[in-house]
Amino acid sequence: MNAHSAPSENFDSLQTGERPNASDGPSAFEKPPEWIKTFYKRYQKLGKYEDVIGSDLVDLDARPESHSTLSAQKCGEDVIKELEQLHQKFSKFLGRCLDCGELDWSDCRHSEQKSAAVFELDQIPGLFIYSNLLPPHVQSNLLDKLLHRDLANPEHQTNVHLHYNVSYPASHPDTDGPGSFFDHTAKNLDYSPRESHAAINTERFLDKKLRWITLGGQYDWTAKQYPPEVPPDFPSDIKSLVEDLFPMKAEAAIVNLYSPGDVLSVHRDVSEECAQPLVSISVGCDAIFICGLESQESDPGHERIAAIRLRSGDALLMSGESRYAWHGVPKVLPNTCPEWLQDWPVVGEHAERFQDYKGWMKRKRINLNVRQMFASEANGDAAVGEISMPNDAQAKKKDGTCTL
Repeated sequence: MNAHSAPSENFDSLQTGERPNASDGPSAFEKPPEWIKTFYKRYQKLGKYEDVIGSDLVDLDARPESHSTLSAQKCGEDVIKELEQLHQKFSKFLGRCLDCGELDWSDCRHSEQKSAAVFELDQIPGLFIYSNLLPPHVQSNLLDKLLHRDLANPEHQTNVHLHYNVSYPASHPDTDGPGSFFDHTAKNLDYSPRESHAAINTERFLDKKLRWITLGGQYDWTAKQYPPEVPPDFPSDIKSLVEDLFPMKAEAAIVNLYSPGDVLSVHRDVSEECAQPLVSISVGCDAIFICGLESQESDPGHERIAAIRLRSGDALLMSGESRYAWHGVPKVLPNTCPEWLQDWPVVGEHAERFQDYKGWMKRKRINLNVRQMFASEANGDAAVGEISMPNDAQAKKKDGTCTL
């Protein structure tokens, strides 16, 4: 089978940034249909690792003999311009050369790495899988920024704030830089409960209680909308990385933290006022991600669903028809965090400072879910004004199907 090029109508909303029929759009309060809940429960109940391997998963790293019957098509390497010059973009994010560590990375002349492999699922138009997109140094540095710097910024709310008055770590005494909840000196921070919740300490806060952090637009989970107040600034370095890699403006994000046994219920992300793509980046343990669309009028009763295995460094982009698809995470797979990442935050220059939390990432999956809140004005920001997603006119076909 030839490489799939998505129908051009799937990308109309990408070009305008407007949600089609916004007033008649899906409700954030609508309950998921039975067919997607049944599919979700099927993967949630998978017990043994062998059951997961033998299931009908879209698994881009699986051996050929264990591929599922679902199919994904590899996009041409040159149709997504955001994935050009990856070495330069990753070095910019790190503040040093990705290869040699030179601080003046712009003068380094290392070979540009190949563009990442990108696949689109046949049955979920507009859902793109960026396999193994982020290299290890970028993943580790992203964790540093999210869980040391941004978590310690009071402007970024968490689920714990709903039930506790959270105190914050002081600046680090040796560097005069920002403190971290992982610092030894943060162990005795106060988390006074609101109402009748049980007392917690920092170790329990980090390992058990912390489930999400909001960046930029602070989503109201009760009202299922963004508040009218001006949101905090989105972290500029993470914003730059996301906009360098994907055709969107990074305006709001939710950082989800999982341990094996944790799930994300089936839902749709419909609170944003535009239909620009939604980006999801995975770091840590593998997870099963399920996604589904209603059946088409031409094929009633045949819902379009898929379960995808996401590994550390993978990214998803939900665009076009898949932007408002039902999706969730029924399972996080234990003992799947890459060995080089398991000891985080005890890595590199932080090895001694955070020794108390050695091995913290071994049982964690961190998911950065980024979205654009508002439609761009016509001829506006180039980050979304020049969409280069593959379409019928652009996608270069490749012989051979990645049958998953």
